[in-house]
Amino acid sequence: MTSPNPAKRTLAQRFDAERITLGLAAPVLAVLLSVLICSILLLSSGRDPIKAFQVMFDYGTASDGQVATLNRATVYFLAGAAAAFGFRMNLFNIGVDGQYKLGVLFAAYVGSQVDLPSFLQIPLLLIVAMLTGAIWASVAGLLKVYRGVSEVISTIMLNAISTAVVGLLLVPGVFAPKVGTTSNSVQTAPISQSSHFFSFDTAGGTLWGFVVVAILVGVAFQFVLARTRFGFDLRATGRSETAATASGVNVKRMVLTSMAVSGAIAGLIGLPELTQSSYYFGQSIQPGLGFIGISVALLGRNTPIGVAFSALLFAFLDTSGIQLPLKGDFPQEIVQVMEGTIVICVVVAYELVRRYGLKRQQQKVGAELAAQAASAANKEVAA
Repeated sequence: MTSPNPAKRTLAQRFDAERITLGLAAPVLAVLLSVLICSILLLSSGRDPIKAFQVMFDYGTASDGQVATLNRATVYFLAGAAAAFGFRMNLFNIGVDGQYKLGVLFAAYVGSQVDLPSFLQIPLLLIVAMLTGAIWASVAGLLKVYRGVSEVISTIMLNAISTAVVGLLLVPGVFAPKVGTTSNSVQTAPISQSSHFFSFDTAGGTLWGFVVVAILVGVAFQFVLARTRFGFDLRATGRSETAATASGVNVKRMVLTSMAVSGAIAGLIGLPELTQSSYYFGQSIQPGLGFIGISVALLGRNTPIGVAFSALLFAFLDTSGIQLPLKGDFPQEIVQVMEGTIVICVVVAYELVRRYGLKRQQQKVGAELAAQAASAANKEVAA
């Protein structure tokens, strides 16, 4: 049995190392550009950017800050995974926000009306939330497949419709308790005790057990993409629908399935807050998580590992940014500026890295052709 050519193995290792380096260069460059822009803004307002970042770093590395970051990152990862799954299919599921709102609303209602043992109750809430998100996302998939409606337009409109649906259902006597109250806050009844998800008691506070579900979602995401025929068809269709059709892939079915899976993941986004903190659906449910998920997915390059690191970064910025007005004369809005510039910079950085990678490939091909021509010429001279 012959061993592989050492020269070829070394060349392959160098190629893999360069590919990984280029893959990491874009998000790192985007974060650095964002930090630079925010530093300039802080300096222009007469504030010390180093001190601001020091406040955020000190809180983020403390035990309570780490727990808060992990809890927030759990939610952001689910939001990013929902958006990333659609992106891998070249589908822009802008409707993650509406899908998660409906998913958590129906899960909260079922959790308040049904009281089964925990080992049945919690899976029931997961299934209800995922089915609701999948059904709502499938509407956009059906419109795209059978009527050619862009999923961007349909999902944006479905976001608005979902807000109206929540308003219609979350009223006393329907999804909210029919009781006399003078409060302007309308919310579902608290979910049953058996609906509460487990948690971990740490030195920094309570770590949500839903982080386990997020990890399982990430593992399943990676396994499906890398180890299944469906994942291959998903990536192939995302790159070229024409080529996928020619190879026997049912593109319509892939679009419907991908939108449904993306919506199912989106349905889980609100469950950590519901089952571990608020225990009801109402004004405490954080808005805009779907759009944060799009940013997380873009920065993470639509891969589970990348989305995980991106979710940790955005969670760190959010949780540590709260400390800025408390520990110094710093505006908390600088965190929102940083997150926004990261999204803008990541698009620019990806394009710069893509062009550099293409140029490097062209140089390698040119060098290889020149080497082959020189070798052929030397052989002719020797002959």
